[in-house]
Amino acid sequence: MTGPLVPFREVVLKVHSRCDLACDHCYVYEHADQSWRTRPKTISDGVIFRTAQRLAEHAKTHALPSVSVILHGGEPLLAGPARLRRICEELSSAFDGVAALDLRIHTNGLQLSPRYLDLFSEYDVKVGISLDGDRAANDRHRRFADGRSSHPLVLKAVELLRQERYRHLNLGLLCTIDIENDPRAVLDALTGLEPPHIDFLLPHATWDDPPPRPDGSPTAYADWLLAVHDRWQELGRPVPVRIFSSVLSTLNGGPSLTESLGLAPTDLVVVETDGSLEQVDSLKSAYEGAAATGFDVFTHAFDEVAAHPGVRARQLGLEGVSETCRRCPVVRSCGGGLYTHRYSSAGPDEGFDNPSVYCHDLAALVRGIEARTPADSVAPAVADRGELLAAQEDLTRTLLARLNGDLDGRGGERWAAAWELAAVLDGSEQGSGGLDHVLAHPYTRTWLLDALDALHADRPGAVPDAADGLPARLAAAVVRAGLDVWVPVPYRDGGLVLPTLGRLAVDGAGEHGTARVRAVEGGFLVGRDGGPGERRIEWPAPAVPGWLPVRGYALPGSGTGFVIDDLDPYRDCFAEPAAAALDASAAGLAAALTGAWALIEERAPEYGARSAGGPLTLTPLTGLKPGEASVGRHGHGALGIGADDEAGTLALALVRGVRRAGFRALVDVTDLYAADGSWEHRMPWGEELVPFSRLLAGTYERLALAAFDPGYRDGVLQALDTLEGAAELTVGGKQLLTLMRKEF
Repeated sequence: MTGPLVPFREVVLKVHSRCDLACDHCYVYEHADQSWRTRPKTISDGVIFRTAQRLAEHAKTHALPSVSVILHGGEPLLAGPARLRRICEELSSAFDGVAALDLRIHTNGLQLSPRYLDLFSEYDVKVGISLDGDRAANDRHRRFADGRSSHPLVLKAVELLRQERYRHLNLGLLCTIDIENDPRAVLDALTGLEPPHIDFLLPHATWDDPPPRPDGSPTAYADWLLAVHDRWQELGRPVPVRIFSSVLSTLNGGPSLTESLGLAPTDLVVVETDGSLEQVDSLKSAYEGAAATGFDVFTHAFDEVAAHPGVRARQLGLEGVSETCRRCPVVRSCGGGLYTHRYSSAGPDEGFDNPSVYCHDLAALVRGIEARTPADSVAPAVADRGELLAAQEDLTRTLLARLNGDLDGRGGERWAAAWELAAVLDGSEQGSGGLDHVLAHPYTRTWLLDALDALHADRPGAVPDAADGLPARLAAAVVRAGLDVWVPVPYRDGGLVLPTLGRLAVDGAGEHGTARVRAVEGGFLVGRDGGPGERRIEWPAPAVPGWLPVRGYALPGSGTGFVIDDLDPYRDCFAEPAAAALDASAAGLAAALTGAWALIEERAPEYGARSAGGPLTLTPLTGLKPGEASVGRHGHGALGIGADDEAGTLALALVRGVRRAGFRALVDVTDLYAADGSWEHRMPWGEELVPFSRLLAGTYERLALAAFDPGYRDGVLQALDTLEGAAELTVGGKQLLTLMRKEF
């Protein structure tokens, strides 16, 4: 087995091995493994103490922030309040100062009373109750040995948990599916009890002992769950349903929320009443001894169990599922199903290297939920350029707020004054436009990311560097807004850089100091703290001695334009080095760029400057190949280009770069794929195997290039087909793929 050992964060502690119900679908008593018969009825003091010590040792070794312990059975309440108190005391004592302890109990509820709940409230033990729906549904399986109904007693337990003094202990309801029950009636009965969560569980089954299918349908369980889902939608999703939340999470690129679905490695171990350490309890459905490890809490550490081949087999993610599952596009959501449900004792695939016995159900469930996913759950930025730009601005503002929080007052008076001014600008109609423009500047993002990295790495000078960065940007915002406000701005190396505006040599100044900037009609004034006089700079206007403006250019027939920024100190954020500030060659580059845009307008206008959604910031780089463009660590709208390219090669570079930047901007604000690198895909135009992200980005880019030069169409259709069948796509990624097909 490969991969690092996965520590246990969840422990099922069997506190009583018998039950007061005779449920005919119970995996403990009714399935293949009957080891319960030889186990002590109640956990002993010795097992309790040793389990607590071993588990605390495990948490300390792996620096776990928290561990969940689930008190289980049989029926755990049969252990009695005194024994349960002893368990809570030992565990709480062992974990004191080591890790947070999350105590839970899973019960049928028959014995639940205020005596138990007062104890659970003392130790914050959360309570989950098994209930299969209304009385008819619940009594189909959950009955006493003499056939009596358990439903009234379970409802009493649920009502106890709904009382205000116990409500904080309520984990929710667990419902085992029986497709003979009315799905809508089951959901109505469960939601009517207002639980905080509902878990629907597929009945444990294997290929040796498959689940009942009265109508023979291979998707009967999916159909039942989708009927529940439809009713849940009708009711306005009144209660979170874990299986639906998990599928929706994975469809959107998030993690699985339940062990029975998804590819996350298992981190659960079982401690039996005699101290035996076992694998996940559901394995008892497969065959006698399937869950056994041969270890116990008296002689073995939890790390030894974590290294057991059976445990490791459930920690391999994609490598741990069958070849059939690895090729299936829904495997990221279903994860091959619960490990137990893959078991077969016969045929060439003996063991667990099989799809789930619920394979068709799981595929239909995932696809059914995806088809029912409302369009508003997909990030609007995928299809709307304006929404993408708004999301990018929100991201920059979030980073700025994070920097303020991470500084936590360490920025001193300079940062405090700048932060207060930023709030004033943001709150005024005149100032907000200038601030928005500066925050949208792509190298503002670079500054923020660099400042955050420096703070987190505790680099020397990180705090003053971060505090010095905001005033210059606020000064540029004040100038753009035309506000009569003096802004103190630190400068270095004898030069004052105002992002989006330009660079000013501070006459007669030392290399470092503080200047003051204020807007005036037609430009701005710059003075030095403690220095004589003020200098007036016309803006916007051509360069004058000591002042180099950022050069802006309009494009004929387009609301967009471009700037050549060869001045910003944060522009050196590309894979290739930034060129030095331009001299007379700037005019030649501007002419070549204008010609390139005209060529794009002629051949592929939809992929030109207009497709960027706003002004583009172009920074000359050294070392770029002709026709190439670079996208760096910055906000949306910046491209690195070759300083010496002619119009034809620049046109190709601009089409490529604008498209590449658009894709990068999307990935910044929404999840288009997940589990990248778990699979390899063939790149049709390169005949190489690449991760999904590279194939998607390359295909997206190639579609734009094909509009400019039809020679790039080769291989695009094959790539689109490969992408469509891939497991990595989220629902947002699928929407993007639909738009890409329309382009082709």
